[in-house]
Amino acid sequence: MKMKFSTTFTVAASLLSTATAHGGVDIYTVGTTAYQGWSPYNSASGQKSIQRQYSTYDPMLIKDLTTVNIRCNNAGVLGTGQLGSVAAGATIKTHWKQWTHRPAAVMIYMAPCPSAGCDSWDGTGKVWFKIAHTGLISGTQNNGTWAGDQITDTLEWTVKVPATLAPGQYLIRHELLALHQANNPQFYPECAQFTLTGSGTASPPSSYLVSFPGAYSGTDPGIAFNIDSDAAKTATTYPIPGPAVWDGSSSGPAPADPAPSSAAPAPTTLATSACAGLCGGREVWAVWWEGVHRVYALCEREYVYG
Repeated sequence: MKMKFSTTFTVAASLLSTATAHGGVDIYTVGTTAYQGWSPYNSASGQKSIQRQYSTYDPMLIKDLTTVNIRCNNAGVLGTGQLGSVAAGATIKTHWKQWTHRPAAVMIYMAPCPSAGCDSWDGTGKVWFKIAHTGLISGTQNNGTWAGDQITDTLEWTVKVPATLAPGQYLIRHELLALHQANNPQFYPECAQFTLTGSGTASPPSSYLVSFPGAYSGTDPGIAFNIDSDAAKTATTYPIPGPAVWDGSSSGPAPADPAPSSAAPAPTTLATSACAGLCGGREVWAVWWEGVHRVYALCEREYVYG
């Protein structure tokens, strides 16, 4: 029994420590203005942010590619009344609360919100277009320099909004795709809502548009991917999933108004999961308490049923 308990505790502790390697965006900066992101391990009650709420730093997996959660890391939860502001042609710098996975690709999407605005829309429809992506930068897939290395080292990434993009309200979706486990990619998307200003008139042609879910398949070359394979030890390029990047230089007709959202209002409480010692304040206690409950449950099952 003692050995079984020890093994169970070790497994549980390993699960908790593994969670520390995950992460999410917590600050968006435009010029000198910093917008606070969502705090997933604090109570949702009273929180307001330009970022769509999400409950955990844990990843989406291949099984999640057909669910609404792959869109913004939630089940269609709407906004909390806050909007950031950015000019077409300006940059948005994002900061991650934590991130340690190597290698990883970085992908950034935008979607125009309906005329009623972003706050009551969940991002449904074939309306998302990619404005930037970076994967393998140099070397081989197995032993090269990847875009995510910069986030591991600095916790920051900067993207330029296409200068010709028409003004309006948009959701912007940052996504990290962690590839450190063979055939088990991990997706980390978060969304925020911004008002885009400027005099641009362009919008991406329909050939650049995708939906979430729908943009990715588990059989895509960059998703059905084995970082430890012999091929990865010699390959010097990586096929980034999703559509081609739209840089603003080609335009199509103005996109149709996206379908109104039927998502339920934001809940006042979100579930927590075991996460890291890199949280601060009340976050660390929420995470610790959830972790204690998980370890206790595992150990109790071993004593009662083992």
